[in-house]
Amino acid sequence: MTDTIVVDELSKWFGPKVAVSEVTIGFGPGVTGLLGPNGAGKTTLLRVVAGLQRPSQGNVTVLGIDPRSDPSVYQRMALVPEDEAVYDRLTAREFVELAARLAKVDDPKGRATRALETVDLVVPADRDLGGFSKGMRQRAKVAAALVSDPEVILLDEPLNGADPIQRAQLITLFKELGAAGRTVIVSSHVLTEVERMTHRVVAMVDGRLAAVGSVADIRAAMTDRPRLVFVECSDPRRLGAALLGTEGVVGAHLEPARLRVEASDAGALADRLPAVALENGITISRLEPADESLESVFRYLVEGN
Repeated sequence: MTDTIVVDELSKWFGPKVAVSEVTIGFGPGVTGLLGPNGAGKTTLLRVVAGLQRPSQGNVTVLGIDPRSDPSVYQRMALVPEDEAVYDRLTAREFVELAARLAKVDDPKGRATRALETVDLVVPADRDLGGFSKGMRQRAKVAAALVSDPEVILLDEPLNGADPIQRAQLITLFKELGAAGRTVIVSSHVLTEVERMTHRVVAMVDGRLAAVGSVADIRAAMTDRPRLVFVECSDPRRLGAALLGTEGVVGAHLEPARLRVEASDAGALADRLPAVALENGITISRLEPADESLESVFRYLVEGN
């Protein structure tokens, strides 16, 4: 599908500090996870895309528009910032209504109520935001962002402070928005939750792109790192010795009650393993990839940069 956000050779620096360096990428409809350690440039990238900061070099367009030269695009996009961007003396309802009025939407009161319903904040909506927990304030910020029904939604650590139930509700909401054709970018350090939201991730390290794609595709591209597989079987020692002579197996290590196998080709190992076990009278009870998760892939990316 056509990219709704296009970032071309983008760099942003603050004095001698380079926050984003030569990033070129496109974002289309659906949910994309934006990952990176602290200081990787995620927040800066989102703020430049939102038009809050001017690029030092390169270009950004949102829905075909440069957000720095044509403010009309702000009515079609929304940013949920990581910082506490709320007015403590306003109620949640007043806060979301204010966002609706600033966006010049029709029926701001009705739209605010619907947005509050979306994030399950109708009951406490008339309480001051200053008395809200961090998770409730996060949901109020999400409601304020959604009140204008934006096509592009930028979320910077939106799950911070939310309890498990709130997190699950927000994750479901973000997935629904992406499935409805919105462009949703979620910056988060909680990797397991990003995996629940999307298969597409963009990883940044030291201001640069480290990887783009699905977790499986990124892991498959790391040909310099062998695949790790845990095997539980009736005789781990014997199986390890037999596998060491097998093509594509670069290591086999005994662990308590299981064998850790390192393979240059996971597919070849999967094809050969049943035959090796049968030839040696070994029963395999469990086979588990050890480094196919987003957490493992991301750790490799950080270590390699």
